[in-house]
Amino acid sequence: MKLTNSLHQQLEEFIPLHAGKVGMYCCGPTVYDYATIGNFRTYVIADLALRTFQFQGLDVTYIMNLTDVGHLTGDNFGDSSTGEDRLEKAAVKEQKSAWDIAKFYTDAYIADYRALHLTEPKAWVKATDHISEQISLIQELEKRGFTYATADGIYFDTEKDSDYGELSTLDQVKAGSRVEMIEGKKNPRDFALWKFSPRDKQRDMEWISPWGKGFPGWHIECSAMAMKYLGPQFDVHFGGEDLRSTHHPNEIAQSESATGVKPFVKYWLHVAFLQVDGGKMGKSLGNAYTIQDIVARGIDPLALKLFYFGAHYRSKLNFTWEALQASANALEKLRGYSERLKTIQPHKPTKSAFIESFSQAMEDDLNSPQALAIMWQMLKSDISDEEKAYSLACFDSFLGLQLFTHTIDEEIPASIIELSNQRQQAKERKDYISADILRKQIEEAGFHVVDTIHGPEIQRS
Repeated sequence: MKLTNSLHQQLEEFIPLHAGKVGMYCCGPTVYDYATIGNFRTYVIADLALRTFQFQGLDVTYIMNLTDVGHLTGDNFGDSSTGEDRLEKAAVKEQKSAWDIAKFYTDAYIADYRALHLTEPKAWVKATDHISEQISLIQELEKRGFTYATADGIYFDTEKDSDYGELSTLDQVKAGSRVEMIEGKKNPRDFALWKFSPRDKQRDMEWISPWGKGFPGWHIECSAMAMKYLGPQFDVHFGGEDLRSTHHPNEIAQSESATGVKPFVKYWLHVAFLQVDGGKMGKSLGNAYTIQDIVARGIDPLALKLFYFGAHYRSKLNFTWEALQASANALEKLRGYSERLKTIQPHKPTKSAFIESFSQAMEDDLNSPQALAIMWQMLKSDISDEEKAYSLACFDSFLGLQLFTHTIDEEIPASIIELSNQRQQAKERKDYISADILRKQIEEAGFHVVDTIHGPEIQRS
């Protein structure tokens, strides 16, 4: 298998650090608002990579973080150590606590994630659940001489790391134009590891540390949590291309400086931006569409997944509602094939050129457009229906389009269906507390509910 490694800006043969095993981390959302379809492009491609590794027989430990503190608005202007905490800002706007904001949008994100039938990570890891690990990592950096204090926090001294900025052109960041230089900060590229709480007000989220009351910087969480679950060195790190400029270089710097182990991650993969109607996507532009926007249009979220697969993950992709509808039509056509083929006993061919070509495309830097072309070619070919059934099921093990799922009644106990019905009735009454309690009861029984355009869908966890 070959992957384009951003660290070296070239296509490389994928060789796991440990034979038969893969450690994989993906930067998840900041849970202050709904995740957009731009965000989900990264998560869908990470899932595609995970499924490709698994098809090769590799045992994958997959971790995804949920940023629920410390991500400041200044990252929009080139300095993630300035501005307001996104959770705290959303709390003021919605007149809730930051903790309530984090819970609501975490639940919303996971519901959307499941609507796309993405593989659950081994752990959803939250920054607020790992404060002690982040403090310990900062203490290690402090002990090794990589930190200094300013009036507003503890900073990483990038001048002490000779390899800083391997993933990007961070040497071009200058104090002045868009970046407000914080007093006491030595270098515009230096970044906050720990921010002190304001003296004139109390934050919803703040903790006691060796340096005073405050909260962690955005970057330190990923290093602390990745190393806790995957070790000081692991195989694959996914993220959107916007994280390549600062967040990921900062992860590398603080991780390698604290452990002395290089490289922190062997393969860095970045997913290109999603455009909308040929231009930039943004909440201020009113076009930062969500999964719920798609459902509201009567389109199955899985059509979005198929839409993503139509372009290579490193290429910019332009979203239009017309293009999504075309993918929805293609999905229905695929379901037509699968509906006919699911009644046929699949036959595993001794050797299949289609399966071999499909897997080769996926192993060639996740070339999903080529893989889709092979899939359609197979369905239109003159091979037997038994072989088509086997091949399509094989392809869907990569794509996760749920082409051969059974009906709910065949898999789900009546008691769980009744709990789901009660939850739906509570939601219709706007009794969200009861709906949340019922959701938890369903999850404790080993199932979860995904809200779709056709109503609630129950799945095994």
